[in-house]
Amino acid sequence: MEHCLKQQLPELEGVQESTVWSILNERDIKPHRMSYYLVRKDPEFKVKAEKVLLLYKRVEWILQMTRHEVAAESRPDELCGEVFVSYDEKPGIQAIGNTAPDKAPTLQHGYVSRDYEYRRLGTVSLLAGIDLLTGEVTGLVRDSHKSDDFIDFLKELDSKYDEQLKINIILDNHSVHRSKTVMDYLATKRKDRFVFTFTPTHGSWLNLVESFFSKLAKQALRGLRVKSKVDLVTRIEEWLKRTNEERVGYRWKWKLEDIESAFTG
Repeated sequence: MEHCLKQQLPELEGVQESTVWSILNERDIKPHRMSYYLVRKDPEFKVKAEKVLLLYKRVEWILQMTRHEVAAESRPDELCGEVFVSYDEKPGIQAIGNTAPDKAPTLQHGYVSRDYEYRRLGTVSLLAGIDLLTGEVTGLVRDSHKSDDFIDFLKELDSKYDEQLKINIILDNHSVHRSKTVMDYLATKRKDRFVFTFTPTHGSWLNLVESFFSKLAKQALRGLRVKSKVDLVTRIEEWLKRTNEERVGYRWKWKLEDIESAFTG
C-alpha cells in the first residue's frame, strides 16, 4: 500500500490487498483490463451515416421490387438505372516467403510444421468494390493506392457497366478520393455517372466492403506463403475469380427506423 501516501490517502494504508480485491470483485471492476473507445471527431457523423444507411435501404427495396424480373435473368441495375458499389482499399498486403519448406502433418504431429523465420518479398494493395445488387467484386491489385490507381478502378467500373447507368460508390473520405487528378477524370464523364457517398470520419465500419476484406484475410491471406510478389498477386486474383463464381450478397441489417435513435448523443 505504498501508493496510499503518494495519493494522500493515509487512511487506506492499513487495508489488506485481499480486501481491495473483494471490493473490486463485488462491483465487477477490473482495473487490470482495458477497453478502447473512439471519440467522434466528425461533426457531421450522423448526417453522413444516415446517407450511407439510406443507400443500403434503397438496395434492399430495389432487390425486393425486382426479384421476379431478376429470377427471369434480368439485371437489377438495368431495371432501376443505378449501380451501388461499396469500395475501399486494403494496403500493405505482405508477400511473405518461407526460408525452409513446410513439413506435412504426420501421425506423431497432426499439424503443419513451419520454420519461424520468413522473408519479406514486398507489399501490394487491393482496390476492391462490391456490387451490392449482384454481389460481384471488382478488384485491382496494385503496388500502391494513389490517385492514378483509384482512377484505374473507376475506369474499370466505367467499362463494366452500361454508360446510361448511374454508379453510386460508398467510400471513405481519403484525400486520394478527392484529389485534383480524380476530379479532373470525373469532369470528363457525365455529371451523374459517378456519385460518391462518403462514410463519416472513423466510420469505416459502415462500409460493407470491410466484411469482404475480413473474409479475404481469413480465407486467402491467413498463413499464406508465396515465392514472390507476383505469386501473391496471382493468388489474390485467383481468389477473387473464385469468389465471383460463388457470389455472396452483402446486406446491411440495420433497420431504417432505428437510425435516429442510434446516432443521438
